[in-house]
Amino acid sequence: MNTGTRNYAIVTAAYWGFTLSDGALRMLVLLHFYRLGYSPFTLAFLFLLYEAMGIVANLVGGWLATRYGIQRMLVVGLATQITGFLLLSALSPSWTAVMSVAWVVLAQGVCGVAKDLTKTASKSAIKLTAGTASGQLFKWVAFFTGSKNAMKGVGFFLGGVLLQGLGFQHSLWLMAGLLALVLAGVLFFVPPLMGKAKASKSAKELFAKNRGINLLAAARVMLFGARDVWFVVGVPVFLYSVGWTFTMVGAFLALWTIGYGVVQGFAPQLVRRSDDGLSTEVPAARAWSAALALVPLVLGGLVLAEVPQLEWVVVGGLAVFGIAFAINSSVHSYLILAYAGSEKAAEDVGFYYAANALGRFFGTLMSGLLYQAYGLSGALIGSGLMLVLCWALTLNLPTRRALEAPVAQA
Repeated sequence: MNTGTRNYAIVTAAYWGFTLSDGALRMLVLLHFYRLGYSPFTLAFLFLLYEAMGIVANLVGGWLATRYGIQRMLVVGLATQITGFLLLSALSPSWTAVMSVAWVVLAQGVCGVAKDLTKTASKSAIKLTAGTASGQLFKWVAFFTGSKNAMKGVGFFLGGVLLQGLGFQHSLWLMAGLLALVLAGVLFFVPPLMGKAKASKSAKELFAKNRGINLLAAARVMLFGARDVWFVVGVPVFLYSVGWTFTMVGAFLALWTIGYGVVQGFAPQLVRRSDDGLSTEVPAARAWSAALALVPLVLGGLVLAEVPQLEWVVVGGLAVFGIAFAINSSVHSYLILAYAGSEKAAEDVGFYYAANALGRFFGTLMSGLLYQAYGLSGALIGSGLMLVLCWALTLNLPTRRALEAPVAQA
């Protein structure tokens, strides 16, 4: 195994461990507080600082990873997640509702910083390691993102199991202990100076990205906002309201996410490749965005029509959504690395995933608002409109690589 492949494997394994705990955390918080009687909007509010801090963490994390190296950012991200878990575990049943919500939002904000510091560092590592492995960039990105999302799906299921078996506090302690083992592995195996380069000296330089990155970042806001507008609150609460148990809801979200991750891993076989890495991949992003936009719009219409066996129509429609969304997400994740400059890849990736976090923030907020105001149909139609904007932005993506942003042949 060469050095690039070894480093890729180590970083991927570390991020698997992190993602498993992150998925479990989301289900722990959602199910625990829904069981306590919190409204859909309040449940969404619990995750808002988590998503908002991700915007800052991606921008700062990319700059820090370039300045200090990827290993150090992985260590900081994992340590911050452990801190967030311990803060959440200190929550007391004797506190007032306002104090409890404030404490959870604060702890979730800490976990939001941890998530995006770790993700930015991990995805930047792929750009560097693929440079030593000819022809691997798209395949490695697809496997990384696909396996990561499959692990998150397992985490959703794990969160429900831990909450039922160990309770809220003990589950958080167990996950903090497991992450400490992952942290030790990163310290021991990841090269200390991996990814270290000359960082941007000003905010103007940090935000001065090429046209491809700027447009792709804007499309990413719409893409992930369109998923979370139904995923965070709307569908889980809808399924519970029609008689599904917490276990059934958690299992559906887990299976959806695992399936989404599996499809992501196969994306390189579903998208025709080009020698230059862009001329067929960009049109694929446009076509898949258009196809994806149709799914929630049609599904929202079926919900308004109150068709028979509505919950199963929703489940089936969201399965179709998951397939198209997975291919879109995988192609976008490849394109950001294709557009990124090699010297400051971490900064470019951080900028892009700050847009990803902004989309999740907006989607999370609208998930609670639209479901509470208009029900599931409102959330789905809102998702479709965001995807129409995503498609429109991809129409302007460049199909030639900027001269100042060379990339390894994919």
